[in-house]
Amino acid sequence: MLPPRLLWRDPRPIPRLNKQEPVTQIVRDPAFHEPSDEDECSRFWFFCQAHDRHYWHESCGEGPHLIASHCQEHGPENVWPQPRMVMFPEGFDPPLSDAQLAWVRADDDAA
Repeated sequence: MLPPRLLWRDPRPIPRLNKQEPVTQIVRDPAFHEPSDEDECSRFWFFCQAHDRHYWHESCGEGPHLIASHCQEHGPENVWPQPRMVMFPEGFDPPLSDAQLAWVRADDDAA
């Protein structure tokens, strides 16, 4: 139902005193691992693909960040839209249709 590659960036303006560069999160990518309930993964972190290193808020590197969820066992993996993403749907690229957004919200409510 969702596009094969889906990105999200928080559309709200960055606070004036926050020097953090724009952060784009990879929500879905066809090459990424699709986690399931059977996976017993225990270690996750965010990896900045733009700077080729672990992502830590305001300490990754200069310039815009492109971050992906990374599993110690499976590598990059798809993430489900977080509550913040559902609250600010205008940040998705490509934009979600009304039907796709309703589907995501329904699944988020069920979880």
